[in-house]
Amino acid sequence: MVPGSYPFVEDSFSRFPSQSNVYGLCQAGEQELLAATLKGKVVCFRYQELQHKVRPVAREVQFTYIPVDAEIVSIDAFNKSPPKRGLVVGITFIKDSGDKATPFLNIYCDYEPGSEFNLESIAQSCLNLELQFTPFQLYHNEVQLADGVRETVFLLSGHDQRIHLYKENASLHQFEELPVEKLFPELQQLPSNVLWLDMLTTTGGRRLSAFGCQNGRIGLNLVDQTGPVVLQSWKIQFDSPISRVLLFPLNHQTRTRTSTSRGDEDGLDLQRLNLLVCSTIEVAVVYRDVLQAGLSRPSCLPGSDQWDALLCSLVIDLDFDGQKEVLLGTYGQELLCYKFQPGSVGEPDGQLPASGGASGGGDSVDPDGQFQLQWRRSFKSPLLSVTYLDLTGDGLRELAVLTLKGLHILQHSLSCTADLVLERLKVRTAGTEETELRHAN
Repeated sequence: MVPGSYPFVEDSFSRFPSQSNVYGLCQAGEQELLAATLKGKVVCFRYQELQHKVRPVAREVQFTYIPVDAEIVSIDAFNKSPPKRGLVVGITFIKDSGDKATPFLNIYCDYEPGSEFNLESIAQSCLNLELQFTPFQLYHNEVQLADGVRETVFLLSGHDQRIHLYKENASLHQFEELPVEKLFPELQQLPSNVLWLDMLTTTGGRRLSAFGCQNGRIGLNLVDQTGPVVLQSWKIQFDSPISRVLLFPLNHQTRTRTSTSRGDEDGLDLQRLNLLVCSTIEVAVVYRDVLQAGLSRPSCLPGSDQWDALLCSLVIDLDFDGQKEVLLGTYGQELLCYKFQPGSVGEPDGQLPASGGASGGGDSVDPDGQFQLQWRRSFKSPLLSVTYLDLTGDGLRELAVLTLKGLHILQHSLSCTADLVLERLKVRTAGTEETELRHAN
């Protein structure tokens, strides 16, 4: 590990019966994770009180209509947009029937009052859809419909160079496929198979969406959802398949409402949003302030191409200073943490990928600063997915790291966190006392 403040201690590791993949981890509800393995198993991970102690528990959930010989490709889950209630789980898999492999999408949702959040009941209520394409990422996003109603839908990318939209038909109590252009005009006429999709809802009913393709193409679009109509679009070409794209603000911003797709970032101000791009052989790049500069302000994450392919990423505030860090997980078994350091004109920002720099129209110097590697942590197998959530319910989130062999749960160091809380309480108390003294005089 390089010198730096590594903020985590490992709390638990759950080994899976078979390996997972980059689409195999999702959050289900507030304090549960679902991890899918290639051999048709879905494991639910949570913490619960056992013998007066909070302990991690991993158990297999028996989702119906998944054959024992099925290979699970992707899994995703969301809570329905209010005023609707219920947890929805989607699982794509490929059934090997001997002469041919048949892909399916199963959508699980229980409509019985009292059971709509019960995972065991939900797992028995299945809509089975046969697919005509090999599935990739299963993603959900909340959309604003023409009548102002909000609804969360599934988006599924496939090897047919399309994105497929699945929306709930409330009258029939089931999901059905609709033309994607009806709600997502930016996802028509794609240049290649989409390997990763990410979206943010911004203020004013607008949506910022990004996709990364197998041929290295990146697409970025600003959409007015009331149309829906594409307001602006940008594109750029890399030299290798895109493994992840991630939209994020570097600093915390005031939110206008809660999202079901990216709970920390819904209702964001249109200012200072960034796009992280990870590819399989090139250095990771953050395109800064995309709504003002498009894809013309690239900032590289130096050394991010030194540990094999980048497979996963996450942007979160790990040290609680109000500025977010960039986490990258690699096939080379490393977790990398980068932090943006403000700088001055002329500071080098790292070498850009040839195609990304040329197509983006920018150079490698960002006068605002650069990203620096803070620390790295080695694991015993390749990293596939990472997510950040409060599993224990104590108000402090855990970092869940899915590897080829199983699930690691990393917790913040309690001693360091306690010291930080005490330090900030002293500052706040001192400020209050100073204000009271000023008023008294």
